[in-house]
Amino acid sequence: MHSTIDVWTYREGVALDASPRNVVGYGVEAKDGSIGKVDDATYEVGSSYIVVDTGPWIFGKKVMLPAGVLRDVDHDDEKVFVNRTKDQIKNAPEFDDSLTRDEEYRGRLGSYYGPGGPGYHGDEA
Repeated sequence: MHSTIDVWTYREGVALDASPRNVVGYGVEAKDGSIGKVDDATYEVGSSYIVVDTGPWIFGKKVMLPAGVLRDVDHDDEKVFVNRTKDQIKNAPEFDDSLTRDEEYRGRLGSYYGPGGPGYHGDEA
């Protein structure tokens, strides 16, 4: 059996409530290590995402992660945890700041991180 996952919606328990705490500046941890800091975050129903400045990890690059890949947020330690590996994030469709509202890019990113895509983890519910 296969449940439908909306990659653009925060998971239950990760959702940052109606008045979300700002996670900009928080560190971002992949399943296998740190990938950078949150540069931007949105909280729009059905189209939420974070943008991560990867710093020296992928020099000068940013990546856009749909809200559904966030596994947990630790406000005390100011860290966001994502349910993806560094390689899955590194191999995602390339991002630039002009693409946040681009439907074609969002479609490619959703297919990449969603069920059946190369950036999907089967252990998600």
